[in-house]
Amino acid sequence: MILDTLKNCKKYTSVHPRFAKAFDYLLNNDLAALPVGKTELEGTDLIINIVDITGKTVEEARMETHQNYIDIQVPVGKAETMGWKATEKLTEITAPYDAIKDLAFFGDKATTFLNVQPYEFAVFFPEDGHQPGISNGTYRKIIVKVRV
Repeated sequence: MILDTLKNCKKYTSVHPRFAKAFDYLLNNDLAALPVGKTELEGTDLIINIVDITGKTVEEARMETHQNYIDIQVPVGKAETMGWKATEKLTEITAPYDAIKDLAFFGDKATTFLNVQPYEFAVFFPEDGHQPGISNGTYRKIIVKVRV
């Protein structure tokens, strides 16, 4: 898991070969003005999802994991709390892994919480269970999907 501001994102381009292109997109677009939807930068290997979401309480937010994608999550409209717990410690499966959606859900709750400010980013790898979307009201969020 990584947490930092977008202005420092170039420091992380060596972590994965597709991070440079992903961060270049995030730095060179007006994230608040982008239309809601999905953009494929490298087919299904690098996808930008622009979503307007309604925040959830800690109790409502679900713990999730992915096996084939890394998430880079950037709240734009307001701060968002994101929970974290190591995937290997998740035990309460509520929706088994769906290979088509690359997604599993768990009833476990986070052991650590991050208060991610607008234009900061959190990177969640397959070993990072994450509980995103904890906030109030509706706001814009960018979710970059990077194939492992």
